[in-house]
Amino acid sequence: MGTKGTAGAKGSAGAKSGHGISRRGLLIGAAVTAAGTAVLARKTLERAWWRLPGVDKPRTPGEVDYARAEWISASSANWRRADRPADYPIDRVVIHVTQGSYRSAVKVFQDPGHGAAAHYVVRKDGHVTQMIRELDVAFHAGNRSYNERSVGIEHEGFVDRPQDFTAAMYGASARLTAALCGRYGIPVDREHIIGHVEVPGTDHTDPGKHWDWDRYLKLVRAANSNPSPSAGAGRS
Repeated sequence: MGTKGTAGAKGSAGAKSGHGISRRGLLIGAAVTAAGTAVLARKTLERAWWRLPGVDKPRTPGEVDYARAEWISASSANWRRADRPADYPIDRVVIHVTQGSYRSAVKVFQDPGHGAAAHYVVRKDGHVTQMIRELDVAFHAGNRSYNERSVGIEHEGFVDRPQDFTAAMYGASARLTAALCGRYGIPVDREHIIGHVEVPGTDHTDPGKHWDWDRYLKLVRAANSNPSPSAGAGRS
């Protein structure tokens, strides 16, 4: 029920309307709404400014997000520029197996006709190579939403050869994943650290039945509780 106005009240700027809301209140409310809209518009532009023609987000050639990684650039045809996690929150790590050698994986990720690449490649001896910035969306999962929300890590070897998954590889990959989980607040569990086979719509089977998830998550948790001070030093 509305509040009635007082008989004989002056028609000042502070007078109330028939619904009990003062003109001043209406003006303040409109100003607040306009300010809120402006803030949202500014935030939207801040997130998307790099999409404008002729505008390019500043990058340093050869810069890595993980200090222990070597940089080798993937073909720009195998990923797309983004500003994660500002535009796409990162909440997944996707584990892949190359079905080939480290060298062949790097080669195909540099091939513009391949159409796919992961952010990182981990060699059997534990060497880590970064090929795409974590800022950007790699075409690695075969699912657009998962590509946008995840970081992909390839591992040298074959899914049917358990001997390919060496202690050095497990350890190096676990330290990398721990750094990613710490950086983006990703829970260390099987809902958020998944295999390529678990991506909706995929036709891939990696990392396969020989990938030791219990061992891997134990190593990730151990690395997460004792992070290396230099693990994320390369991130801008």
